[in-house]
Amino acid sequence: MMQASLSLALREIVRFLRQKNRVIGALATPVLFWFLLGSGVGRSLVTPGFRGRLDYLTYFFPGIILLIVLFTAIFSTVSIIEDRREGFLQGVLVAPAGRSAILFGKIMGGTLLAVFQALVVMLLAPYSDHHPDARVLFHLIAMTSLLAVALTALGFLIAWPMDSTQGFHALINLFFVPLWFLSGALFPAGGAAEWVRTLMRFNPLSYGHEALQGLLATKQGQPLPIDLSQDYSIICATTLLLVMACAVQVSRRS
Repeated sequence: MMQASLSLALREIVRFLRQKNRVIGALATPVLFWFLLGSGVGRSLVTPGFRGRLDYLTYFFPGIILLIVLFTAIFSTVSIIEDRREGFLQGVLVAPAGRSAILFGKIMGGTLLAVFQALVVMLLAPYSDHHPDARVLFHLIAMTSLLAVALTALGFLIAWPMDSTQGFHALINLFFVPLWFLSGALFPAGGAAEWVRTLMRFNPLSYGHEALQGLLATKQGQPLPIDLSQDYSIICATTLLLVMACAVQVSRRS
């Protein structure tokens, strides 16, 4: 099964690299969004939990990393519907490797693509006043990988029973856009209404964004400004639940 999963993951990566427009769009869109929105909102932002005022380009940068992971999850799982339409999925389903190979192959491919794109965009970190060292970079890759697995699994969960890409995008917007908006990517929880803060507390992506923001705010050679244990625990639990839900869904015969 592992060999089949690796082959399917490699297929996702090759498919991505062969679609030049997709490569450009996947990398340029979040960066453009970060620059235009970050410059347009204002030069500074009062952010609870941080000292003084914070440039919005600096605040918004972790949210863009999260957005890249989210975009990758969408585009890597919509291929399930395309594979079913082209007959490729049916061929894999009857192969000896079984259905689990599809699940792990898709998740592995989506995760690798998300981490790669996030690392490319992280090269812009110094321009947003972030200077991660090797220790911070390790945690950034670990947290980004967990978020990528979770979001790709959620995309897989939505895409698996669907036969229409239009329906998939409609549902994915219903799930993913609120998750991102309520993660703290666009605005800090401290300045929001009470009911919004409550929703943000129950949003697992809030803890992923909190971890990314705290890590990127760490100065070189200094201790981490936040305790990552809660963030890791919540994201790991969410990831495990979503992957298990995908495994149950894939095992059902239809």
